[in-house]
Amino acid sequence: MSEIIDPLTQAKEWQDQGKKVALATVVETWGSSPRPPGSQLVVNEDAGFEGSVSGGCIEGAVVTEAMDVMETGVPKLMEFGVSDAMAWEVGLACGGTVKVFVEKLEA
Repeated sequence: MSEIIDPLTQAKEWQDQGKKVALATVVETWGSSPRPPGSQLVVNEDAGFEGSVSGGCIEGAVVTEAMDVMETGVPKLMEFGVSDAMAWEVGLACGGTVKVFVEKLEA
């Protein structure tokens, strides 16, 4: 069984190693969402990540955006919403909306 690592603890470890880090936080959900508001994912400059904001394609999109946010320093609010018909394809099992705020963490 693998050890669960707190995303903020992991972020601090990466920063201590001199890596750039971005933090993604679920700030709002409506309908179906695998993760509640407050769920977090941290990403480092090597595209390593810890935590979860949703799963499926949403997580991949958030990691990709986090890479850009680390470079530019400009935070971004991402919104994902789908109909029930498209829900499974993007990882929202029963449809719904998820808003994720992505920001660069400064040491």
